Amino acid sequence: MPRTTFRVPRTLLAATATAALAVTTAFTTATAPAVAAPTAETVTAGATSGFWACSVPSGYTYTSSRSSYTCSGGSSYRTTEFYVQPPADGLWACTTMPGYTHTGVMSSYTCSAGGSYTTSQFLLNKPVTGMWACSVPSGFTYTATQQNHTCSGSASYTTTQFLLHAL
Repeated sequence: MPRTTFRVPRTLLAATATAALAVTTAFTTATAPAVAAPTAETVTAGATSGFWACSVPSGYTYTSSRSSYTCSGGSSYRTTEFYVQPPADGLWACTTMPGYTHTGVMSSYTCSAGGSYTTSQFLLNKPVTGMWACSVPSGFTYTATQQNHTCSGSASYTTTQFLLHAL
């Protein structure tokens, strides 16, 4: 009896591969652990929304960071992931932001991507005349200064606060 060969059409192979990928993706997504939101101390009432990202987009700040494999492209090394949020009044952020000043500084492990060292967090606020601030933003000057611990992030030394006045 002659030998017959059976050829699988390419479209059938492509459809099978696509279906296998869909099943694998669905299984991986369904079994992947949920990303935990930051603790209450890292999310403040001033924030409107937030998400974990591999970088901080322009115009945003971050309120927490962690070391994870998520942003390393499947490699075996950890990279930093950021909890990204739009700047807002009353937000404790890991960076200062244009258009905002900061009215307090605290030292914490929240922004150090794994908590092995402390960094500063800044209490963001929209500047207004009569506000005591840790920096003088563009469009403002100051009419008085005072020395205290509010802007130092430490109880061991004092720094200058500025009484803002809009130009």
